[in-house]
Amino acid sequence: MPQVFEFKLPDLGEGLTEAEIVRWLVEVGDVVAIDQPVVEVETAKAMVEVPCPYGGVVTARFGEEGTELPVGAPLLTVAVGSEGALEPVGLADSGAGSGAGAEAVVSAVGPGAGSGGAGSGAGSGANEAEASGNVLVGYGTGAPVARRRRVRPEAMAASVAAHVTAAAAVSEAVPDTMQGPVAVVSPLVRKLARQHGLDLRQLAGSGPDGLILRADVESAIKALTERAAVPTPASAVAAVSVPESVSAVQPSVARPAASPAVERIPLRGVRGAVADKLARSRQEIPDATCWVDADATELMAARSAMNSAGGPAAGPKVSVLALLARICTAALARFPELNSTVDLEAREIVRLPEVHLGFAAQTERGLVVPVVRDAQARNAESIGAEIARLTEAARTGRLTPAELTGGTFTLNNYGVFGVDGSTPIINHPEAAMLGVGRIVPKPWVHEGELAVRQVVQLSLTFDHRVCDGGTAGGFLRYVADCVEQPAVLLRTL
Repeated sequence: MPQVFEFKLPDLGEGLTEAEIVRWLVEVGDVVAIDQPVVEVETAKAMVEVPCPYGGVVTARFGEEGTELPVGAPLLTVAVGSEGALEPVGLADSGAGSGAGAEAVVSAVGPGAGSGGAGSGAGSGANEAEASGNVLVGYGTGAPVARRRRVRPEAMAASVAAHVTAAAAVSEAVPDTMQGPVAVVSPLVRKLARQHGLDLRQLAGSGPDGLILRADVESAIKALTERAAVPTPASAVAAVSVPESVSAVQPSVARPAASPAVERIPLRGVRGAVADKLARSRQEIPDATCWVDADATELMAARSAMNSAGGPAAGPKVSVLALLARICTAALARFPELNSTVDLEAREIVRLPEVHLGFAAQTERGLVVPVVRDAQARNAESIGAEIARLTEAARTGRLTPAELTGGTFTLNNYGVFGVDGSTPIINHPEAAMLGVGRIVPKPWVHEGELAVRQVVQLSLTFDHRVCDGGTAGGFLRYVADCVEQPAVLLRTL
């Protein structure tokens, strides 16, 4: 008889303690292979496909799409044959005993240990299920050493039959409306449907391959609202059947218009993580901000010259953000105080040798800060290529937790929102953030004459514990000088 093993939500690393189920990749009754992704979850930092360490038949799922589960909570159960997943060996490997009495070799590995382990209550010895131990690719659990034993063909056939029987029994027990994946990718669409009580399984998607889009959900919500506003035949009959004598004696009372319902949005996922980090930054860091206007005309001209030199064979174009990032790494080399963090317990300022440059990116899931590793060792072209890669991963929700953590300094280009200035909150536990406004034509005194120049406002928010205003002002002035005269930067390359 097959044994049922419970697979729990593993520890996804980076201090994450919970995750939201975005999309189930398997149904009850499906046969899954070892390390096959079974569910897509959204953490506070990234979307992750979670593989199952067992091979067998899915007998139950715990949690609907949109449910938030803590690490260690059950995800699903898998029925595994008592002899494990079987792998028949060819006759050439069977030795002299091949033929009707040929034997097959079976590998059985116990579940991983710890919070990332797949099963609890699993026995040892003959009762161990085959498992990879890698409950999440990239975050191994350290599986026990594999053991090999021999099983005769009769046992193999019995185990396979048990798998098929279990799958058929479970499939019959599950209603048809609960089977089949929901064709939704965006967590925002799922959230909108949950807030209005819509069953996504009843909607027909207008996207590719029947994908349910936000417009489909909004149309369904509008249809429900219109149906609710139209009086039913029963109510119309009731209104007509009221005697005039009765309605005449009723006082005329003006009913107040129904006030809109208060909307409550849970602070979880990316939004919750951002809220916690910003609140902690404000509580712990005594920040200050200084700013300066700079003439970016020469920087824009230098960028145009870079991108036109060499023609199409020169490679991808260098972005303004990449140039500003390269200027930041040069400025941090001169003012290393701003590439540091504060150890409160030891009461020490920790200066960091590498510059892991974060840049703020606005996505549908909220604000994220991907990190360009070892930016101090990259040129503008390399930084630009990495920024482009991370931006695309952020747009599709495929950033890994490692790509969202470990930053030492952040560059925030809020000019893309059409604003000139800001006083951003430092990305805890970093010590500073450079903000860049929009670059727009403005009147400017150039070489003693009034002219129209490309002007940008730069702002630096810094932790006043790591440096004083003189250091912060020196950093910002150097950045502004490089923006106004890119030749200043060339002297340090």
